[in-house]
Amino acid sequence: MRILLVEDDDMIARGVQHGLRPLGFTVDRVADGVAAELALAQQQHDALLLDLGLPRKDGLAVLQKLRASGSDLPVLVLTARDTVADRVSGLDAGADDYLVKPFDLDELAARIRAVARRRSGRADPTLSHGALTLNPATREVRLAGHPVNLSAREYDLLFALLSQPGQPQSRAQLEERLYGWGEEVESNAVEVHIHGLRRKLGAAWIRNLRGVGYFVPQEPPESP
Repeated sequence: MRILLVEDDDMIARGVQHGLRPLGFTVDRVADGVAAELALAQQQHDALLLDLGLPRKDGLAVLQKLRASGSDLPVLVLTARDTVADRVSGLDAGADDYLVKPFDLDELAARIRAVARRRSGRADPTLSHGALTLNPATREVRLAGHPVNLSAREYDLLFALLSQPGQPQSRAQLEERLYGWGEEVESNAVEVHIHGLRRKLGAAWIRNLRGVGYFVPQEPPESP
């Protein structure tokens, strides 16, 4: 899951990035409101972590403009403004959740997963498709009840594909989901991870539409 973090405090930003990465999140970071709007316009993200007290443009103004544009991007406000009035202002401006600093990273990760589920219309924390299930909280994968040992990248790629069954995603789109700014991406990285998934799950689970991209079939393959 790719996240945009808008935070002007370098120490907090580094802590969030380093803490969320092992939990399966790719975290891009900008430090002011204007840069946040540029990043939102140029890059697709799955959620926004937004501080309110930002340089150049206040976080609340960024949020209001985002919602005025019609975006339903999940937004979790991270701020030191802890009064009831501040929380009400943030939620009324369109935030999906509100977390006061300092916060626990495990709780932050759980709240990100929760707002992402609400966006997709899912209540169940697990992601299921036929005999295949993923648990985003534990990053466990099971096929017909049997555990499947995936690498971190393989899991992230499977999660991206399983979130939109039947919808092909290009290599460039998948690279955007898997890799953050400044990360070096080998030219065949996606293909290598696809090969690993097919070997571990079975080739029927990951299809390729030539010239378009990869997808999990709309109708799940039969259980092995």
